[in-house]
Amino acid sequence: MKRREFIAIAGGVAAWPLAVRAQQSARLRRIGLLRVSTEDDARGKDHLAGLRDGLARFGWVEGSTIHCDYRYAGGHLDQFSVLAKELIALHPEVIFAQSTPVAAALQRETRTIPIVFVEVSDPIGSGFIAGLAHPGGNLTGIIQYEAGIAGKWLAMLKEIAPNLARVALLANPKGTAHEYFLGNATAAASALGIEIISSPVDNVADIERSISSLARQDNGGLLCPPETFITVHRDLVIALAAKYRLPAVYAWRYFVTDGGLMSYGIDLVDVYQQSASYIDQILRGANPADLPVQSPTKYETALNLKTAKALGFSVPTSLLVRADEVIEWRREFITLLGSMAAWPHGR
Repeated sequence: MKRREFIAIAGGVAAWPLAVRAQQSARLRRIGLLRVSTEDDARGKDHLAGLRDGLARFGWVEGSTIHCDYRYAGGHLDQFSVLAKELIALHPEVIFAQSTPVAAALQRETRTIPIVFVEVSDPIGSGFIAGLAHPGGNLTGIIQYEAGIAGKWLAMLKEIAPNLARVALLANPKGTAHEYFLGNATAAASALGIEIISSPVDNVADIERSISSLARQDNGGLLCPPETFITVHRDLVIALAAKYRLPAVYAWRYFVTDGGLMSYGIDLVDVYQQSASYIDQILRGANPADLPVQSPTKYETALNLKTAKALGFSVPTSLLVRADEVIEWRREFITLLGSMAAWPHGR
């Protein structure tokens, strides 16, 4: 073999790993994700882990078959439009959108890139889709709640506070959650002997004013439907409910683990796993306009006994037995078991 040929072959061999890596990188399918929370939010990490698990079942593994571009608003609602523009400039093949305002910001920027949404209560009213069975545009996903769930929330409040007379529905009027749930809550409230108070809030002062106003009358309670503004300011809502000793029901379990009284809502990890099927189908050529919007498949009830005790409420057994998670239950249960074990020795 001539020296020139040997050098050419050696050069080709040396370049081969780089060429292979370039080909592998070119084969990675690109996904964009726009999140409300911060990157280090523990719950957000759990939800994204659910999405990754779901994608892996279809053969989509980050760094191997897909590349993911993440953008986090860090709770700053005014950043959605900026971050949406950044993501779309990267030309992803599909974008995963968390919440109604995030999906709205993305829709304003593109009518062609497929968008898969979660944590959206009213996709039709928000203008994202034409219908559940046939979305008709570039958005599809999993609906968060049907409006009728408001009756379930009110029934829970009445169960833990039998003298409940009025409930303030707290939500940002700039979104769709307030109007979407208000009508159904009002209809359900009449059968329970409850008055629904519309409490639109879009700043911290509104939250403080609405809750303090409710507290001036006896037998009041709070209903906080799933809504980004309330989620961002949940620590304040929970603190004010505690300050005024008001029973409150929330849509998310993490409100309860953060100190809220009780919640009934969807299992978000399960929803994120479920949503992976949309991304899979779109990456394989499906049109989001033809992919029906689905409903969640798993719901959960959470109670915080420590909070109930601090507020002066006794949790009925009927509510306890339905709970999937009871905060502070294990400690009290162990104490009870210890007392029971001591009974024979005390006789």
